Amino acid sequence: MIKNDLFLRALKGETVERPPVWMMRQAGRYLPEFIAIREKYDFFTRCRTPELASEITVQPIRRYGMDAAILFSDILVIPQAMNIEVEMKPGVGPWLPNPVRTQQDVDNVIVPDIDETLGYVMEAIKATKELLNDEIPLIGFAGSPWTILCYCVQGQGSKNFDKAKEFCFTQPIAAHTLLQKITDTTIAYLKEKVKAGVNAVQVFDSWGGMLSPTDYQEFSWQYINQIIEALKDDAPVIAFGKGCWFALEKMSNSNASALGVDWTVSPKVARELTGNKITLQGNFDPVRLLSPPKVIKEMVHQMIDEFGKDKYIVNLGHGILPHVPLDNAKAFIDAVKEYK
Repeated sequence: MIKNDLFLRALKGETVERPPVWMMRQAGRYLPEFIAIREKYDFFTRCRTPELASEITVQPIRRYGMDAAILFSDILVIPQAMNIEVEMKPGVGPWLPNPVRTQQDVDNVIVPDIDETLGYVMEAIKATKELLNDEIPLIGFAGSPWTILCYCVQGQGSKNFDKAKEFCFTQPIAAHTLLQKITDTTIAYLKEKVKAGVNAVQVFDSWGGMLSPTDYQEFSWQYINQIIEALKDDAPVIAFGKGCWFALEKMSNSNASALGVDWTVSPKVARELTGNKITLQGNFDPVRLLSPPKVIKEMVHQMIDEFGKDKYIVNLGHGILPHVPLDNAKAFIDAVKEYK
């Protein structure tokens, strides 16, 4: 049994003494102990080496004592497993030298054997569970099929993912075939993660907000919902769509255990759109962690007051930034733990 199960209880909607807290991208680039590892090993070596991935996962827990850990990995290990080359270029970020642009390209994409291609992730989960020693739950994650498609087609990060959208709108059959292949791979991947020991999973739809509400339903949400349906009996599923407040009402009628929200929607509106029937997670603006610690604590307490302490998980509205001072990250976590 998990000793601190606050996060799991909040996912079930149970009454809690205070809301649980963790931070997206908490295992990573703002921590000096992470930077020390980064200087020795390249990005995908860190992802593929269980000892490194597990150590990076627990670093923020040792320092700050969050209520949940999230496995250090990357959403782009999925396309790598699907026969799509992905590099991490310094100063550029994700770089896919051969983007998917035609039906033939889609035909060359495989739905892989998860053990063969992503077994190292399962080993990292087992190593992390040993380090955590059942103190807190471990979260596994994947990108949404739409977000993965964005990188596969665009070939790199983008402000508007215009090539990805053009592909969907001009070659919808190819696009839906690719989205289904990504969905099938993601379901198999997350099921293996649960078997390996993660206690909950989160689907990151980082680029869902690039789509109109109608296109979101067609090219993103229906595939996320397939994942939720496939996983709902295995583990709690958190669906996080950045910039997707317009879809919250529809998402709240799914079998997701929680919905992540970003800072573009107020707690009051998020609760109204979801009918207060589902756990919400978020939605502190990551840049606000650059405010003085005293201000951060006041804002966190106000945020909890507005969401309510139950059916709520305190988090950022997106990943923590690399230049956030350590004391400010601590102020964020401590503010939740001190909440009365």
